[in-house]
Amino acid sequence: MKMFSTWLRGTALALSATLAMSNVAHAATPIVMATKSFTEQHILSALSVLYLEKKGFQVVPKTNLATTISRNAMLNKQIDMMWEYTGTSLIIFNHIKKPMTTEEAYDTVKKLDAKLGLIWLNPAPMNNTYAFAMKRERAEKEHISTLSQLAAKIEQVRQQDPDHNWMLGLDLEFAGRSDGLKPLQQAYNMPLDRPQIRQMDPGLVYDAIREGFVDAGLVYTTDGRVKGFDLRVLKDDKQFFPGYNVTPVLRQDVLDAHPGLAEALNTLTPFITDDAITEMNKRVDIDHQSPQQVARDFLKSKNLL
Repeated sequence: MKMFSTWLRGTALALSATLAMSNVAHAATPIVMATKSFTEQHILSALSVLYLEKKGFQVVPKTNLATTISRNAMLNKQIDMMWEYTGTSLIIFNHIKKPMTTEEAYDTVKKLDAKLGLIWLNPAPMNNTYAFAMKRERAEKEHISTLSQLAAKIEQVRQQDPDHNWMLGLDLEFAGRSDGLKPLQQAYNMPLDRPQIRQMDPGLVYDAIREGFVDAGLVYTTDGRVKGFDLRVLKDDKQFFPGYNVTPVLRQDVLDAHPGLAEALNTLTPFITDDAITEMNKRVDIDHQSPQQVARDFLKSKNLL
């Protein structure tokens, strides 16, 4: 009996050691993370690498991947993780253009992707959606803080002073999209004459607003140039634009293989607010600092590093 008890204890110890080694092996498996080709994604990548490595995970970033390529790579198990936007998944991946609140959009894409083995963790508070912006000084002078007020001002000028019609700066894609300019005009009762629409590269819209080439323009709400150029983002008071909350998305098998990974990311995301990411974008795009340095400074300021 004593020999059997000794053997049993030995077997249990061996089993525990095997399980421990298995967990270590899982934890040591690098997490391959996709990153899209713009500043905000580079910052999110740097934040993830620094923070998760501090937590004991290995992260291998694959940078400058197109949205659809990243998505297919996730489904084909070539990529383990990416920071995705709820609006992108809703419209691009699932072809849903029905207006939804931020919460409805998140719940919808989370449920749809769960069927594919893709898990949406907690979304960040930041919302990098479309918006119209003006020079802050001009907006304050004209008492414009919402899209409805902008539409009313545009129509007032069209009626009273058509030689000085207000002009809008738009990127080519939005001007021609079925869920872009035309439905926006319908939602806000915003008739526009052709010369009032100035189409240009998305990056040039910010300069056009700052230089007064256009009176207002289409921007991304968390772009660093919004803060760097002192622009006022107008409130989308009719909630026309979908929410684009950025969220860590991982395959279920990756989460199973890396205990504590979901908890770590869910601890990080609440800190990524509109103000925080806009400031970080500004430091990279306007102040010419590296995403890695900006991410490191941010994590240290929040006692996360």
